[in-house]
Amino acid sequence: MTTIRDDHAPHPVERERTCIATRTKLPEGRLLRMVARRDGDATRVVPDPRRRMSGRGAWITPTLDAWAVADKRRAFGRALKVSANADANPVREYLETLEAQTDAARLGSGDREPTNGKT
Repeated sequence: MTTIRDDHAPHPVERERTCIATRTKLPEGRLLRMVARRDGDATRVVPDPRRRMSGRGAWITPTLDAWAVADKRRAFGRALKVSANADANPVREYLETLEAQTDAARLGSGDREPTNGKT
């Protein structure tokens, strides 16, 4: 979580960013940062979940629905100020992995069907 210090606020304040898909402002911790990287002649948009990569960043709500909206609007290239046909598939693949992990966590040991002693 990235916070800024405000001498007039009683607690640290988390910075807000705007999602390139939904255009809503959310705290940094609820959005995924992305950056553009050159890969030969092509430009790829890659996820930066640790927020450490150098360069201009753009922010997106970490869902596949938001990715689809941003892709349809060609928002990746515009937000990162790169070629309009920048490949944002690495971000989609990362979000698919996140959703799969979330689904697996939801199916924790208490939610499984009983096996009646059979495996």
